[in-house]
Amino acid sequence: MSIPLGELAALGTALCWTASSLAFSAAGRRMGSLSLNLVRLVLAFVFLGVYNFVRRGLPLPLDASAEAWAWLFVSGLVGFVLGDMCLFRAFLLIGPRVAMLIMSLAPPIAAVLGWIVLGERISDLGIVGMGVTLVGIAVVVLERAGDTNAAGAGPKGESGKGILLAFGGAVGQAVGLVLSKIGMKTYDPFAATQIRVLAGIVGFSLLFTSIGWWGRAAVAVRDRAALGFASLGAIAGPFVGVSLSLLSIQHTETGVAATIMATTPVLVIPAVILVHKEPVSLRAILGALVAVGGVALLWIR
Repeated sequence: MSIPLGELAALGTALCWTASSLAFSAAGRRMGSLSLNLVRLVLAFVFLGVYNFVRRGLPLPLDASAEAWAWLFVSGLVGFVLGDMCLFRAFLLIGPRVAMLIMSLAPPIAAVLGWIVLGERISDLGIVGMGVTLVGIAVVVLERAGDTNAAGAGPKGESGKGILLAFGGAVGQAVGLVLSKIGMKTYDPFAATQIRVLAGIVGFSLLFTSIGWWGRAAVAVRDRAALGFASLGAIAGPFVGVSLSLLSIQHTETGVAATIMATTPVLVIPAVILVHKEPVSLRAILGALVAVGGVALLWIR
């Protein structure tokens, strides 16, 4: 039996994003989410440059074709800039609980786009596995932090806008993966990630210039503790995690990869118990077990 490299890389992505979410939460409380978005990408770009120089002899992805640059650059703008901005704004308007639930639509959107654009077909058992996994994720998301939605929600009457923004975040994540797969083909995933990260840096730099945010960003990077947390998050997230996500979609269907990557709310449960000492309900544990069962179906399909 061959090792399911795509599924294994997707699970590695979810584990990395679990670690990065904890690090970015600590950094974001000190420097703010907008400044953090650019800081994490700049740090990741440096880490990727060093890694690619050691492993490939090229600190920059200069060996990528013009076509790969175009697709991956647009993918980075859609995923890192538009998608993340929609999601973070949705957090403020409808709270993280509902926003993350809507974000769980990203895998089926990716599956549909993969079928339409890439001609990918998922087996019946794979579709069942995706469904079971998403049900488990939904149970966990709805159960965890039941009061965070109220605490994080914005003014009344903004829920419709928040839902649309969260859906935009899901679409951005799905479209970003599909565009990456089109542009990457057999190209190195870590070098491809560097192109996507560069696009994110350009996008946020233009945004910072338009809204006059550079002064606040300069203040934010003077916080050494915040910068330390941001560095850890950048290693686990945009550097290793995103690169593994691209490796995953090289070796399995986009929808399957996106489903396994979406298990981060499930994987974060042990950290919530061990690090934050928060109680976890039986319902959340059962939801986690359901999600694990769904991933197992994807593994053996």
